[in-house]
Amino acid sequence: MASMICGLTITAGAMAAAWDMPTPYPDKTFHTQNIAVFAEDVAKATDGKLTIKIHSAGSLYKHPEIKNAVRGGQVPLGEFFLSLLSNENQVYGADSQPFLATNYDEAKRLWDAQQPIVTKLLDKEGLMPLFSVPWPPQGLYTKKEINTVDDLKGIKFRAYNATLELFANKIGAAPTQIEVPDIPQAFATGRVEAMITSPSTGANSKAWDFVTHYTDIQAWLPKNIVVVNKKAFRKLDKDTQAAVLTAAKAAEARGWEMSKKETAEKTAILKDNGIIVVTPSPELMAGLKKIGASMLEDWKKQAGPEGAELLKVYQAQ
Repeated sequence: MASMICGLTITAGAMAAAWDMPTPYPDKTFHTQNIAVFAEDVAKATDGKLTIKIHSAGSLYKHPEIKNAVRGGQVPLGEFFLSLLSNENQVYGADSQPFLATNYDEAKRLWDAQQPIVTKLLDKEGLMPLFSVPWPPQGLYTKKEINTVDDLKGIKFRAYNATLELFANKIGAAPTQIEVPDIPQAFATGRVEAMITSPSTGANSKAWDFVTHYTDIQAWLPKNIVVVNKKAFRKLDKDTQAAVLTAAKAAEARGWEMSKKETAEKTAILKDNGIIVVTPSPELMAGLKKIGASMLEDWKKQAGPEGAELLKVYQAQ
């Protein structure tokens, strides 16, 4: 005899629990691979008392639906892109602010400052964060060497959200909305001449076919987050709860290392295929960070006291 409680199957006698976990990304994505190890760790540590079935590539719930599915108890836990919640509270999007955190050490400090506030916000909705892992940092792809911000003026610049569109306008470039699948054709037809995206997207879209330079500006390192429904979590016995939290801690540490490895491997692929990988000049970074600071002022106005507190903690570290 079994009963279903918020995506959790309780089997009489054995009292085993089976959790469904939606994620937006395919099995080959390092985030999904990391979650697979997390699930294995939980099953092993609990002797099978809790198993987690991963539903990857948006197969159970589409990306924008996952957070509310966990909140509503349709599933006990799930993964999504953290800044996807920026429309609910700007603090969720702190890691997508240009040049606020431009390397893994800074990204980790930003998460240390962001995590307590994110935890409080999610707690109000009956959710609890388990772990968060960054994507590779965003770099600059161009058809020529870029030494200063002025070198970007007038360039047709790919934008995929409001933040990038604002950034393009501030550097004097011409923003154009282009989705990932359309990148090669957009460059081939001259609709865009430059873009900011990760080494992963650059390698996957074969950027060497349409640009010559990759400048490693590490504009921001956006994160994914895995959250659990607190009611579902509380239904677990104390030992199983501890096993989940221990596995989550390991998943966060492992995921950050996997992200670093992904960055190095994909950047090497770019280089191996003829793209000139450039360390940004101090002049370029100074100019970009000045623009980032201007954008951050706008963000602070929208983020309110919680955003101010986050920045205070981050900048004091």
